[in-house]
Amino acid sequence: MAEYKRPSCLKTTPSGFCPGCMHSLSTKLIAEVIDDLGQQQNACHIVPVGCSTLNLLYWKGDIVGAAHGRAPAVATGFKRTNPERLVFTYQGDGDLAAIGLAEIIGAANRGENFTVIFANNQTYGMTGGQMAPTTLIGQKTTTTRFGRDAATTGFPMKMAEIISELEAPVFVARYALNTPKGINEARKGIKKAFELQLAGKGFTFIELLMNCPTNWGMTPLQSLDYMESTTVPFFKPGVYKDKEADK
Repeated sequence: MAEYKRPSCLKTTPSGFCPGCMHSLSTKLIAEVIDDLGQQQNACHIVPVGCSTLNLLYWKGDIVGAAHGRAPAVATGFKRTNPERLVFTYQGDGDLAAIGLAEIIGAANRGENFTVIFANNQTYGMTGGQMAPTTLIGQKTTTTRFGRDAATTGFPMKMAEIISELEAPVFVARYALNTPKGINEARKGIKKAFELQLAGKGFTFIELLMNCPTNWGMTPLQSLDYMESTTVPFFKPGVYKDKEADK
Protein backbone atom coordinates (compact mmCIF):
# COMPACT_ATOMS: atom_id res chain seq x y z
CA MET A 1 0.00 0.00 0.00
CA ALA A 2 1.36 3.42 -0.95
CA GLU A 3 2.24 5.66 1.96
CA TYR A 4 1.70 9.40 1.64
CA LYS A 5 4.85 11.47 2.01
CA ARG A 6 5.46 15.19 2.13
CA PRO A 7 6.60 16.42 -1.30
CA SER A 8 10.37 16.72 -1.31
CA CYS A 9 10.35 20.34 -2.52
CA LEU A 10 8.34 21.53 0.50
CA LYS A 11 10.01 22.38 3.78
CA THR A 12 8.71 21.01 7.07
CA THR A 13 7.82 24.55 8.18
CA PRO A 14 4.25 24.64 9.59
CA SER A 15 1.80 26.46 7.33
CA GLY A 16 1.15 30.10 8.06
CA PHE A 17 -1.90 30.32 5.82
CA CYS A 18 -5.21 31.02 7.55
CA PRO A 19 -7.14 27.97 8.82
CA GLY A 20 -9.05 26.36 5.96
CA CYS A 21 -7.32 28.43 3.28
CA MET A 22 -6.73 26.52 0.06
CA HIS A 23 -3.38 28.19 -0.66
CA SER A 24 -1.76 25.45 1.41
CA LEU A 25 -3.59 22.84 -0.67
CA SER A 26 -2.60 24.33 -4.02
CA THR A 27 1.01 24.69 -2.85
CA LYS A 28 1.03 20.99 -1.99
CA LEU A 29 -0.52 20.02 -5.35
CA ILE A 30 2.16 21.92 -7.25
CA ALA A 31 4.88 20.26 -5.18
CA GLU A 32 3.40 16.81 -5.73
CA VAL A 33 3.41 17.31 -9.49
CA ILE A 34 7.00 18.53 -9.45
CA ASP A 35 7.97 15.40 -7.52
CA ASP A 36 6.06 13.21 -10.00
CA LEU A 37 7.97 14.79 -12.88
CA GLY A 38 11.34 14.59 -11.11
CA GLN A 39 11.80 18.36 -11.47
CA GLN A 40 12.78 19.20 -7.89
CA GLN A 41 16.19 20.58 -8.89
CA ASN A 42 14.96 22.13 -12.13
CA ALA A 43 11.83 24.02 -11.07
CA CYS A 44 11.80 27.76 -10.45
CA HIS A 45 8.92 29.42 -8.59
CA ILE A 46 8.28 33.08 -9.47
CA VAL A 47 6.70 34.73 -6.42
CA PRO A 48 4.91 38.11 -6.67
CA VAL A 49 3.10 40.05 -3.91
CA GLY A 50 0.15 38.62 -1.98
CA CYS A 51 -0.54 35.49 0.04
CA SER A 52 1.57 33.59 -2.50
CA THR A 53 4.60 35.38 -1.03
CA LEU A 54 4.39 33.06 1.97
CA ASN A 55 5.74 30.30 -0.27
CA LEU A 56 9.13 31.88 0.31
CA LEU A 57 8.90 30.10 3.68
CA TYR A 58 7.74 26.73 2.35
CA TRP A 59 9.38 26.19 -1.04
CA LYS A 60 12.66 24.27 -1.02
CA GLY A 61 13.61 24.94 -4.65
CA ASP A 62 14.70 28.05 -6.50
CA ILE A 63 12.58 31.16 -6.01
CA VAL A 64 12.69 34.53 -7.77
CA GLY A 65 10.77 37.47 -6.29
CA ALA A 66 8.75 39.84 -8.45
CA ALA A 67 7.09 43.20 -7.91
CA HIS A 68 3.32 43.24 -7.55
CA GLY A 69 1.75 42.01 -10.80
CA ARG A 70 5.08 41.60 -12.57
CA ALA A 71 5.62 37.86 -12.19
CA PRO A 72 4.96 37.12 -15.90
CA ALA A 73 7.60 39.68 -16.91
CA VAL A 74 10.13 38.15 -14.52
CA ALA A 75 9.21 34.65 -15.68
CA THR A 76 9.69 35.74 -19.30
CA GLY A 77 13.23 36.90 -18.64
CA PHE A 78 14.14 33.89 -16.53
CA LYS A 79 12.73 31.33 -18.99
CA ARG A 80 14.27 32.93 -22.06
CA THR A 81 17.69 32.84 -20.46
CA ASN A 82 17.15 29.39 -18.89
CA PRO A 83 15.01 27.57 -21.46
CA GLU A 84 15.63 24.16 -19.91
CA ARG A 85 14.15 25.15 -16.55
CA LEU A 86 10.57 24.45 -15.40
CA VAL A 87 9.31 27.97 -14.65
CA PHE A 88 5.95 28.85 -13.13
CA THR A 89 4.29 31.83 -11.50
CA TYR A 90 1.77 31.50 -8.69
CA GLN A 91 -0.46 34.59 -8.56
CA GLY A 92 -3.60 35.79 -6.84
CA ASP A 93 -6.51 37.56 -8.52
CA GLY A 94 -5.55 41.04 -7.37
CA ASP A 95 -1.96 40.50 -8.48
CA LEU A 96 -2.77 38.91 -11.85
CA ALA A 97 -6.07 40.43 -12.94
CA ALA A 98 -5.66 43.97 -11.57
CA ILE A 99 -2.19 45.48 -11.29
CA GLY A 100 -0.68 42.71 -13.44
CA LEU A 101 -3.32 42.53 -16.17
CA ALA A 102 -1.06 43.98 -18.87
CA GLU A 103 1.74 41.60 -17.89
CA ILE A 104 -0.35 38.43 -18.07
CA ILE A 105 -2.02 39.39 -21.35
CA GLY A 106 1.32 40.29 -22.90
CA ALA A 107 3.04 37.07 -21.85
CA ALA A 108 0.11 34.92 -22.94
CA ASN A 109 -0.21 36.73 -26.27
CA ARG A 110 3.50 36.20 -26.97
CA GLY A 111 3.18 32.53 -26.12
CA GLU A 112 5.99 32.56 -23.58
CA ASN A 113 6.99 29.02 -22.65
CA PHE A 114 6.16 29.02 -18.95
CA THR A 115 3.16 28.19 -16.75
CA VAL A 116 0.93 30.56 -14.82
CA ILE A 117 -1.04 29.20 -11.87
CA PHE A 118 -3.79 31.63 -10.96
CA ALA A 119 -5.29 31.40 -7.46
CA ASN A 120 -8.77 32.91 -7.71
CA ASN A 121 -10.42 33.53 -4.35
CA GLN A 122 -12.29 36.68 -5.45
CA THR A 123 -10.62 39.00 -2.97
CA TYR A 124 -7.40 40.76 -2.06
CA GLY A 125 -6.41 38.29 0.65
CA MET A 126 -3.24 39.69 2.16
CA THR A 127 -3.94 43.42 1.97
CA GLY A 128 -7.30 43.58 3.74
CA GLY A 129 -10.08 41.90 1.79
CA GLN A 130 -10.76 44.61 -0.77
CA MET A 131 -12.72 44.01 -3.96
CA ALA A 132 -10.71 42.22 -6.65
CA PRO A 133 -11.42 42.08 -10.40
CA THR A 134 -12.93 38.62 -9.80
CA THR A 135 -15.19 39.61 -6.87
CA LEU A 136 -18.72 38.38 -7.60
CA ILE A 137 -21.75 40.63 -8.02
CA GLY A 138 -23.30 41.16 -4.59
CA GLN A 139 -20.20 39.89 -2.77
CA LYS A 140 -19.28 42.03 0.23
CA THR A 141 -15.69 43.19 0.70
CA THR A 142 -14.02 45.94 2.70
CA THR A 143 -14.42 48.26 -0.31
CA THR A 144 -17.90 47.02 -1.34
CA ARG A 145 -19.67 47.01 2.01
CA PHE A 146 -23.10 46.44 0.48
CA GLY A 147 -21.92 44.04 -2.20
CA ARG A 148 -20.31 44.55 -5.58
CA ASP A 149 -22.50 46.56 -7.92
CA ALA A 150 -21.93 46.12 -11.67
CA ALA A 151 -23.21 49.62 -12.40
CA THR A 152 -20.31 51.22 -10.52
CA THR A 153 -17.55 48.60 -10.50
CA GLY A 154 -18.22 46.44 -13.55
CA PHE A 155 -18.48 42.68 -13.74
CA PRO A 156 -16.15 39.95 -12.45
CA MET A 157 -13.37 39.13 -14.90
CA LYS A 158 -13.22 35.56 -16.19
CA MET A 159 -9.50 35.17 -16.78
CA ALA A 160 -9.48 31.62 -18.16
CA GLU A 161 -11.98 32.65 -20.82
CA ILE A 162 -10.03 35.83 -21.63
CA ILE A 163 -6.68 34.04 -21.93
CA SER A 164 -8.20 31.25 -24.03
CA GLU A 165 -9.33 33.76 -26.67
CA LEU A 166 -5.71 34.68 -27.43
CA GLU A 167 -4.03 32.82 -30.27
CA ALA A 168 -0.77 31.75 -28.62
CA PRO A 169 -1.67 29.86 -25.38
CA VAL A 170 -1.61 26.08 -25.78
CA PHE A 171 -3.45 24.97 -22.63
CA VAL A 172 -5.93 26.95 -20.52
CA ALA A 173 -8.04 25.33 -17.80
CA ARG A 174 -9.94 26.11 -14.61
CA TYR A 175 -10.39 23.77 -11.64
CA ALA A 176 -12.27 24.10 -8.35
CA LEU A 177 -10.54 22.89 -5.17
CA ASN A 178 -13.67 22.47 -3.02
CA THR A 179 -14.16 18.75 -3.78
CA PRO A 180 -11.86 15.69 -3.97
CA LYS A 181 -12.78 15.33 -7.65
CA GLY A 182 -11.80 18.92 -8.35
CA ILE A 183 -8.52 18.50 -6.48
CA ASN A 184 -7.61 15.40 -8.50
CA GLU A 185 -8.51 17.15 -11.75
CA ALA A 186 -6.40 20.15 -10.75
CA ARG A 187 -3.40 17.93 -10.07
CA LYS A 188 -3.75 16.36 -13.52
CA GLY A 189 -4.17 19.78 -15.12
CA ILE A 190 -1.07 21.21 -13.46
CA LYS A 191 0.91 18.15 -14.54
CA LYS A 192 -0.26 18.52 -18.14
CA ALA A 193 0.65 22.21 -18.15
CA PHE A 194 4.14 21.47 -16.84
CA GLU A 195 4.64 18.63 -19.32
CA LEU A 196 3.66 20.88 -22.23
CA GLN A 197 6.10 23.51 -21.01
CA LEU A 198 8.94 21.00 -20.69
CA ALA A 199 8.19 19.87 -24.24
CA GLY A 200 8.59 23.47 -25.42
CA LYS A 201 4.98 23.82 -26.54
CA GLY A 202 4.36 27.31 -25.16
CA PHE A 203 2.22 29.24 -22.68
CA THR A 204 0.01 27.33 -20.24
CA PHE A 205 -2.51 28.77 -17.78
CA ILE A 206 -4.16 27.02 -14.82
CA GLU A 207 -6.87 28.80 -12.83
CA LEU A 208 -7.65 27.39 -9.39
CA LEU A 209 -10.91 28.38 -7.71
CA MET A 210 -10.21 28.81 -4.02
CA ASN A 211 -11.69 30.16 -0.81
CA CYS A 212 -10.72 32.88 1.64
CA PRO A 213 -12.57 32.10 4.89
CA THR A 214 -10.97 35.03 6.73
CA ASN A 215 -11.95 37.77 4.30
CA TRP A 216 -15.22 36.12 3.31
CA GLY A 217 -16.20 36.14 7.00
CA MET A 218 -17.01 32.42 6.99
CA THR A 219 -15.87 29.22 8.60
CA PRO A 220 -13.91 26.89 6.33
CA LEU A 221 -16.96 24.62 5.94
CA GLN A 222 -19.22 27.56 5.12
CA SER A 223 -16.74 28.68 2.49
CA LEU A 224 -16.95 25.28 0.79
CA ASP A 225 -20.74 25.59 0.62
CA TYR A 226 -20.41 29.11 -0.77
CA MET A 227 -18.04 27.91 -3.46
CA GLU A 228 -20.44 25.16 -4.49
CA SER A 229 -23.52 27.39 -4.57
CA THR A 230 -22.05 30.66 -5.85
CA THR A 231 -18.42 30.60 -7.05
CA VAL A 232 -18.40 27.45 -9.18
CA PRO A 233 -21.63 28.22 -11.09
CA PHE A 234 -20.19 31.57 -12.19
CA PHE A 235 -16.58 30.51 -12.83
CA LYS A 236 -17.32 27.24 -14.57
CA PRO A 237 -14.49 24.68 -14.26
CA GLY A 238 -13.23 23.04 -17.43
CA VAL A 239 -10.60 23.02 -20.14
CA TYR A 240 -10.98 26.19 -22.19
CA LYS A 241 -8.18 25.57 -24.66
CA ASP A 242 -6.06 22.54 -25.51
CA LYS A 243 -4.18 22.93 -28.78
CA GLU A 244 -2.49 19.55 -28.50
CA ALA A 245 -5.81 17.73 -28.11
CA ASP A 246 -7.28 19.63 -31.05
CA LYS A 247 -4.58 18.47 -33.47
